[in-house]
Amino acid sequence: MINILWAFFIIVGIGYSLVTGNFDKLNNEILNSAKTAFDMMLTMLPIITLWVGIMSIALHSGLLNKLASLFTPVFSFLFPDIPRGHESLGLMSSNIIVNFFGLGNAATPFGLRAMKSLQTLNKDKDQATRSMITFLVLNTSGLSIIPTTVISLRMMHNSADPTEIIITVIIATFFSTAFGLIADRIWWRVGGKK
Repeated sequence: MINILWAFFIIVGIGYSLVTGNFDKLNNEILNSAKTAFDMMLTMLPIITLWVGIMSIALHSGLLNKLASLFTPVFSFLFPDIPRGHESLGLMSSNIIVNFFGLGNAATPFGLRAMKSLQTLNKDKDQATRSMITFLVLNTSGLSIIPTTVISLRMMHNSADPTEIIITVIIATFFSTAFGLIADRIWWRVGGKK
């Protein structure tokens, strides 16, 4: 569905530029957007690569399992159907830790691996489990302490103070996470799920 929407937006934009005689502006914007995207990739790739590497080392060294044990009281409440010591807890911990540092792209591989691991506990493979949905809510709301990606983008665009958004991001992501988890709990209680 999203592909259809993007195709629609592109066709409407090109059509509008042809009708209004702004085809030169469209060409310039396409070329400038490609340059901006390439510059953004060059800026973000080293940061994402660094964090994915650090988290992979932490995963293979067992550090993430130790960090997962710090999250155990919270995870026991949020994910009651996951047995203690299951590998998905370490993967979810790494996803959450990377999200704390505002590196959503670097958190994606851990989130996908966590979902794959959670699927091994799923009895009905065609339907998401309670833990899968709760993890998706937690991951999507993305509690962030240091929004590294946003700070990098602000630096790339010559912001006077790229870090001024930290407090705002902490407050906004705290409330989005709290609201998402509350809505998740209400959904499971109202829906009669166990």
